[in-house]
Amino acid sequence: MPRGDKSSYTDKQKRKAEHIEQGYEERGVSEKEAERRAWATVNKESGGGNKSGSGRGKKDNHASSRKGGHIGGSSQSHEKRSAAARKGWETRRKRASS
Repeated sequence: MPRGDKSSYTDKQKRKAEHIEQGYEERGVSEKEAERRAWATVNKESGGGNKSGSGRGKKDNHASSRKGGHIGGSSQSHEKRSAAARKGWETRRKRASS
């Protein structure tokens, strides 16, 4: 099997790669780079080509497609957020008591 051969991938993996590739192209990534990134994502999620059939193989890990910026919320870590909340609470308490 030559390098780059996609015959060992399932139809679902091929569809997923095509969909991911279209998303990259819509964001202005070149066709070749979009295809490379799409297959890299499919490989990362499913561990490469899978043999088709019910109950075969391992479940996909979707961590790679969930990466990226967090929409909404704070950029502070939990510890910093807690400290900032505590400081705000102490300031409000001091103002209320004076």
